[in-house]
Amino acid sequence: MKEFNMGRISTIETMGALDGPGIRTIVFFQGCRLRCLYCHNPDMWDDQGGYEASAEEIAKTVARYKPYYGEKGGVTFSGGEPLVQPEFLLECLKACKAKGVHTTLDTAGYGFGDYDEILDNTDLVILDIKHEEPAAYQRITGCSIDGYLAFKEAVNRKHQAIWLKHVVVPGLTNQSAHIKALKDEIYSFNTISKVELLPYHTMGVTKYEKMGLFYKLSAYPQMDPDKLKELQDSLLRCDINGGLTKK
Repeated sequence: MKEFNMGRISTIETMGALDGPGIRTIVFFQGCRLRCLYCHNPDMWDDQGGYEASAEEIAKTVARYKPYYGEKGGVTFSGGEPLVQPEFLLECLKACKAKGVHTTLDTAGYGFGDYDEILDNTDLVILDIKHEEPAAYQRITGCSIDGYLAFKEAVNRKHQAIWLKHVVVPGLTNQSAHIKALKDEIYSFNTISKVELLPYHTMGVTKYEKMGLFYKLSAYPQMDPDKLKELQDSLLRCDINGGLTKK
């Protein structure tokens, strides 16, 4: 990839504990090709939004909090979708690795081109599986599943350390047949260490209203936490080493 030192950032959060292992700085990239029905950050779709920053500036901010990271923490690049700014993402990853910071990529796996060098500089991928079936994937995201499959192929080929997540929407992605197929999709990855089902919520609706956008899932209820736990328990279990095994 060519050197491309500047990129567009939406915001940076510090001392995060939900976006990868340990305490982390989360860098939210602007831009996303997907238009997920339940997206709670439509303000990050525009690749010209946010503000401009250099990889050096990002790495300097990330390194400032290094004393808090301990052995497990570090930086997580999220969005939006970091993979839509691949050159800038790569420069950020390299700059953070040069400072001895653990790097995590939180992604839907939908970007542009060759992912090998990006993955070479990524310690952990957190991959959001939108759906395993092509037609349902298209309905949920507005895009073909082919982009996701290309990233999945790269991750498996590189034996990338990976966590998987999936949003459960009542009436859309909570059917038993889908959960069974999702389990098969999960175990088609060769290096998974964690899987998490996430509850659908409506916290992003106010953003749609402010932006004058129609929210397509207004008639769908939020996911019940107890029912989500039941689905999570039926989907997987952990062995004594913390890895995932088929049930």
